[in-house]
Amino acid sequence: MELINTGIQDYAERHTSDEGELLKRIDRDTHAQVLRPRMLSGHLQGRVLAMISQMIRPKRILEIGTYTGYSALCMAEGLADGGKIITLDINEELENRVRGYFEKAGVQEKVDYRIGDAATIIPLLREEFDLVFIDADKENYARYYDMVFDKVKLNGFILADNVLWSGKVLDEKPDKDTRAILEFNAKVQRDPRVENILLPIRDGIMMIRKVSLS
Repeated sequence: MELINTGIQDYAERHTSDEGELLKRIDRDTHAQVLRPRMLSGHLQGRVLAMISQMIRPKRILEIGTYTGYSALCMAEGLADGGKIITLDINEELENRVRGYFEKAGVQEKVDYRIGDAATIIPLLREEFDLVFIDADKENYARYYDMVFDKVKLNGFILADNVLWSGKVLDEKPDKDTRAILEFNAKVQRDPRVENILLPIRDGIMMIRKVSLS
C-alpha cells in the first residue's frame, strides 16, 4: 500500500535539497544488488534524518539497523565535532559493502559499525546518546525502546521508522509484525516520560523526545 500519492511524493522530492553523489550511488547499488531495497531510507527520508541531526548536533548517535549505511551517513552529517555514531546490524553479508561506503564518505573514524545481535550489544554500551534511530526487526521495537531509554540523555531523541507499516496499522486483522508496530506505537503514546509525534513521512517516523527521567 502506497501511503502517499506518487505525484505528491515526486513533487516533495523535487523540492527537497539534493542528496550527495555517494548517497545516490548507495541508492542505485542497493536497488540493483541487495535484497529488499525498500528498507533503504532514500532521498526524502534521508534528508529528514540529516536535518534532524543537524538541528540536534548530537555528540553520540545510536542506530539499530544499518542495512547498507544510507541512514547512518545522513545522520552523520549533523554530528558535533568529535561526535560518533554507533550503528548495529545483524547482516554480516553486507559488512564489506557498508564499510566501503563509510570509507568513501571519509567518516570511518566517526562511525563505529558493529555486526551482531542488537539485544546483546545494547546492554554493553556505556555511552549516553543524544539521538537513537530504530530501524530493525519490528517485533523487537518495544524491546529496543526499553533497552535504550535510560541511555538517552534528557531532552534527547528517539526516532523509529516504519511505524505506519505500509498502512497496515489500520488493518482489522493485523499480522504479527503489524501487531508489534501497533503495540510499539501505543506504548510510546502512553509513556508519560516522552513527547512524541508520528510523522507521516514515507512509511512513518515516530519522533520521540525524552522529557523526564522517570
